[in-house]
Amino acid sequence: MTAPALPRDRTVQGRERLTLAGAITRGLSAELAADDRVVVMGEDVGRLGGVFRVTDGLQQEFGEHRVVDTPLAESGIIGTAVGMAMRGRRPVCEIQFDGFVFPAFDQIVTQVARLHVRSGGRVRMPITIRIPYGGGIGAVEHHSESPEAYFCATPGLRVMTCSTPQDAYDAVRAAVRCDDPVILFEPKRRYWDKGDVVESVLPKSVPPTGLGEAARVLRSGTDVTLVGYGPTVRTCLDAAEAAAAEGRSIGVVELRVLAPLELDVVVAAVRTTGRLVLVSEAPQTGSLAAEIAARVTEQAFYSLEAPVLRVGGFDVPYPPSRLEELYLPDVDRVLDAVDRSLAFA
Repeated sequence: MTAPALPRDRTVQGRERLTLAGAITRGLSAELAADDRVVVMGEDVGRLGGVFRVTDGLQQEFGEHRVVDTPLAESGIIGTAVGMAMRGRRPVCEIQFDGFVFPAFDQIVTQVARLHVRSGGRVRMPITIRIPYGGGIGAVEHHSESPEAYFCATPGLRVMTCSTPQDAYDAVRAAVRCDDPVILFEPKRRYWDKGDVVESVLPKSVPPTGLGEAARVLRSGTDVTLVGYGPTVRTCLDAAEAAAAEGRSIGVVELRVLAPLELDVVVAAVRTTGRLVLVSEAPQTGSLAAEIAARVTEQAFYSLEAPVLRVGGFDVPYPPSRLEELYLPDVDRVLDAVDRSLAFA
């Protein structure tokens, strides 16, 4: 099946201020309009518009055959998407909350991630799996997880995240157009953050290597490099601003593509500062931060003036909402790690 023309894609002059959730809605709408193979599916995504209203209005605009309310069965959602992808569709699956993805784990790891290789390249899996993740919204159990390490460790999957409305808009459109399966982790506590968004024309097909900048420098610094992704990017920026008031120069690097992991930008920053602090919400044992620490140590060992330090969640199940402020990384914990890093002469 050939890709259709994109008559409704357009470049909008000027900027529009949107929430991060609204930017994802706009990106999904653009892709549904551009390609009739795109189908959005998930629990309550149609009539309700999703629990976070990310898909609000899409079923009314594109119909029940394009925006599909599914049963409460994550394995069924992903299994159905596999069959649809085999038949030429480009499914976009919403997993309602991060902790709900585990019933679909078998389908994702043993089918979605492997079918392209298993078929000798004859079968593509252009499936996008959207997962709201992370804490900070006072939710109950299974609603505040950070399970990205499981999927980053699964060959065959591409994993992305975002921290601003513009990032979210660009990421969801690139994910839908990628011929490989993409998991897009959306930081739910940033859904209501607002920012400027510019719509742009995209190519009909985004190659697997074309998902955008894997990492970028948000703030230059000479003393310590902070690296965050998704919900912790703003925490890193706030910590760097607070440190500047005390005369410290803190750089901030944002990771956007979590798998495959490309660390050239991070390594270059570490070679300037000699110190690295990694910030994420996930438990630290076996985390993505642990992998980054190992790779940076391998690639920039002689540039390091201190051990690579990590600030993150603890190795316990996510706590009740009244305790989550003690669990999540905050500015004070980040600055404490900065102090410990600088203490190494």
